[in-house]
Parts: sequence; C-alpha cells; structure tokens
Amino acid sequence: MITRRTLLASLAASLATPALCSPGTSPGLLDLAYSDRSARNTLDIYRPEGKGPFPVLLDIHGGGFLTGDKRDLRVPQQVLDRGIAIARINYRLSAQARWPAQQEDALSAAAFLLKHAGELGLSDRLAIGGRSAGAFLAVSAALSMVQAGWPPAAVIDFYGPMDFGSMDADMARLGLQVKRPPADSAESVESLLVGYAVGEKRREATAMGPVGRLAAMSDGVRLPPLMIRHGMRDTIVSGHQAEHLRNAWHRIDPHAPIDFELLAEEGHGTRAFGSQDVLGDMADFLARHLVPGISG
Repeated sequence: MITRRTLLASLAASLATPALCSPGTSPGLLDLAYSDRSARNTLDIYRPEGKGPFPVLLDIHGGGFLTGDKRDLRVPQQVLDRGIAIARINYRLSAQARWPAQQEDALSAAAFLLKHAGELGLSDRLAIGGRSAGAFLAVSAALSMVQAGWPPAAVIDFYGPMDFGSMDADMARLGLQVKRPPADSAESVESLLVGYAVGEKRREATAMGPVGRLAAMSDGVRLPPLMIRHGMRDTIVSGHQAEHLRNAWHRIDPHAPIDFELLAEEGHGTRAFGSQDVLGDMADFLARHLVPGISG
C-alpha cells in the first residue's frame, strides 16, 4: 500500500529531474533521460507539425510489467493532427524492481515533461494514459498526481487491470477460456510485480491499485476526465476491471467526465484498438481536455 509518506518521497525524487541535454529541433526527440534511476528511464517525444507549445500525452506501454518498449506501437497520427504531442517512456520492469518503482518512473517522466516544457516545445497541459499494464501505471500515477495537487488534464485507460484482488473472480464471470496464469498465483505478472502472491494478500493487493486507492479517498476530491476502452472478449484482463474503475471514479467525483465504452467483440489489445474509430475517439477526447477552445 502506498502511504502519504512514500507518495511524497516519490514525488520529491521525481521533481529532481536531470538536466536536459540539447535535444535538438526535430519533431522526434528520442531517448531523453528523464531520471537517473535506471538506463531504462528514457523517453521519446513526437511533436505535431507547426509552432508550439503543444499539450502532451504521456503514453505508457504494456507488457505485463515484465516486458515491452516505448516503440512497440505506431504513434497515433490522429493525436498529432489535433495539435497534441506524444511522449512515450520506458520504465523499470518487474524483474528489475518491485512496485512502486514503476509508478515512481511514471511520475518522474511527468515531472520531467513539465519541468522542461519550454525547452521541449511543450505546454503545461499534460494527459497520461496507457495500455494494459501501462494503463495500470498511468491511472496509478494520475491518482498520485491528484493527491499531490498537480493533477493531469486527462487520463486514458485502454484494457488495463485496475484491481489485482478481483481479477480472477472477474475472469470467472466472463465464462471464457483464460489465456494467463491466475492473478492470485505466485507466478502471475501481478504477483511478480508486487513481490507476493496476490491470493495470499488479497486486501493488500487491492489497496495498492487504482480501485482500492479510490475507495480510500474522501468524497469531494476532484478527478480529471477519464477515457476507458476495453474489450468484453478479453481473456487476459476482464472488462469488469474497466467497470470497477469507472464506478470508483464516479463515486469519488460524480462530475468528472467519463468517456466509457466496452467493445463487445474485442479481446486484449486486438485490432480495433489501433483503428481509426478508437484512435479518433482518443484524439477527440484529448483535444476536448487539452486544447483551449475545443468543446467537441
């Protein structure tokens, strides 16, 4: 469980970002070091054409906390076309460091982008999002930013786990053939991340994740706009995890805009998530909350 003390310590470390070394002026700024904790702590920035400063989406890759790279997926042109830059990070994987190291890295990257915004051609309007494990990191970091008083402008969850403690029960409700070890087992990617078998410390496993953290928050906290897309035929992370996040978000802040859709025929990161429809929706959502003067 992340306490207020560990949260403040993490944020303090995040704000002590390294100096920026002449990134140049090309639209793509590659392999910038945002922290000195690990050689993996680098990010790439892709900027739209034209004159900045540009708002930015911090987009975090998936891979079960065990693998993955910031260049695994094509950069969505739909977002760039709306005048929004995209920053993608690598972070410490679970074989290298236990949780909350991954959240610390996401916070460090956010702090780096805000601290060096002027040098990078960026504004101080920052959204954070991710896919699968990256969505867990993005939402977790967003909640820490809210608690620290520097909330992101928007948050995106694409098919992310949001409550480790309920993942197996949610999968059982779907009635689909599961293509992963049970989350409760010591061999699951979730257990490897936190360093204990989720099924043996279920309450603790729930408390450290976004749904559990929201449950512990006081009513009246203002939360950023949230976009969720998840496939109902996902055999890795049940779509019920998306419902848990939506409900917990709405319970804390009934006025926070939530753009929620379950894709009936889609699985975990299947083709629709790279389609014009879904990426266009994401670009529209980001434009509404990052670009001044856009309402739809």
